[in-house]
Amino acid sequence: MDGRLVIDSAVLLLYFVLIISIGLYMGRKEENLADFALDHPLAQICASFPANPIMTAARDFCRGLRIIRQPKWECLATFICSSMKQVAHIRQISAALRNRFGDQREIGGCVLHTFPSAQQIARASEKQLRECALGYRARNLRATAQVVSSGQCNLEAWSALPDAELREHLCALPGVGAKIANCVMLFAYDRLRAFPIDVWIERVLRQHYFARRKKMTARQLREFCETYFGEHAGYAQQYLFHHARVTMRKSGVSRDSSTTLRSARNDKQKDARRRKAQI
Repeated sequence: MDGRLVIDSAVLLLYFVLIISIGLYMGRKEENLADFALDHPLAQICASFPANPIMTAARDFCRGLRIIRQPKWECLATFICSSMKQVAHIRQISAALRNRFGDQREIGGCVLHTFPSAQQIARASEKQLRECALGYRARNLRATAQVVSSGQCNLEAWSALPDAELREHLCALPGVGAKIANCVMLFAYDRLRAFPIDVWIERVLRQHYFARRKKMTARQLREFCETYFGEHAGYAQQYLFHHARVTMRKSGVSRDSSTTLRSARNDKQKDARRRKAQI
């Protein structure tokens, strides 16, 4: 996903040790093991991947990669903020939201800020959110926060919904389309069949699975992924995604240039239309 944070293995290991250590210190051993999805049968999941060259290469390259479980509101809000943004930009936005609206905590002498709740975001003005570099996303984030904080939707209760109904509910929220809905389903609701299709994954699919077919609609790609990759499609997607980004980086291919240009252009166009409508 454009908004997914891919961390180098060494950094991820240090992060893992830090979070687990803090969790153990605070008496959250079981919760932290769940957060990092250590209960997922990784060997079984990888064995279920389709047998083809690109999937095998991605599986071997990404050994040990797990899909973490994220808090539902934080996951939803972060993906709304991630639309058409580079990973580096998403980090900056998340940090800005935490520092400005989150609660301050001190752990081991370090001052940290929690991700702001839906209530905290709902109380903020659109102008304040835009000052966190959100651009047009500020309106969507604030609107969704208001829906969640008012009780009109219960993100926790949605855990009981079947996949299709959960996706439909998520897509009804401001700023949420099919890709973001699938991302939230995968990372927050543990729906491992969810297969988000972004620019990177679409490129992989067209290059390695449909090289001889010039006309493949987004719907056809989605239907193919839902059936071909099976019950652990979300894991297959993450392995393909990480493998593609890293190998392209090593080959010198610009990873996010198209996203950056479109993001800047879309932000300016949307802001211009909004100003025009207010005149």
